[in-house]
Amino acid sequence: ARWVAGDPELGFEFEALIDRLRYPLTGLNDTELREIRRIKARVETERLPRGADPSGHVKLGPGGIADVEWTVQLAQLQFAGADRTLRTTGTLPALPSLVKAGHLSFEDADLLRDAWVLASSIRNGIILVSGKPSDQLPTNPLELRRLAFVLQEPSGAALIERYRRTARRARPVMERAVYGQDL
Repeated sequence: ARWVAGDPELGFEFEALIDRLRYPLTGLNDTELREIRRIKARVETERLPRGADPSGHVKLGPGGIADVEWTVQLAQLQFAGADRTLRTTGTLPALPSLVKAGHLSFEDADLLRDAWVLASSIRNGIILVSGKPSDQLPTNPLELRRLAFVLQEPSGAALIERYRRTARRARPVMERAVYGQDL
């Protein structure tokens, strides 16, 4: 949440008020961390549309947009209470701050950035090609070829391979951060 319109003073007062919730001073306790992990696992099993191919779902599939955002936001919940440099509402701007603070390696930040940027580009490209939003890589060969053209990929197959490779590399970063070692 951030102020965007209306009385600036009131907006900034509201932001200061909710900062205690957004950025807990002491981070998360074990119970809260367990609950977040449970919710993430539940999202992974229940939110993917029935019949969707997880490897081609750029938002909810492994290594997709949601994985990157969960990783960043969990780190912010853990560390931004004590470190104001981590307080940002943008996923991509948070990555260098997490690296600088020592909570994420440069390599892992690059993997997450690449996955988020490619998945977001695919989502936007799908809208351009089909005229409607979707988080699933097209299965229609013509739509896939058009999407590849828009994204300057040599073919639909090359686009799919690039996305799957990028997502496959980003997924372990999320698994370590969210399910593995405690942040």
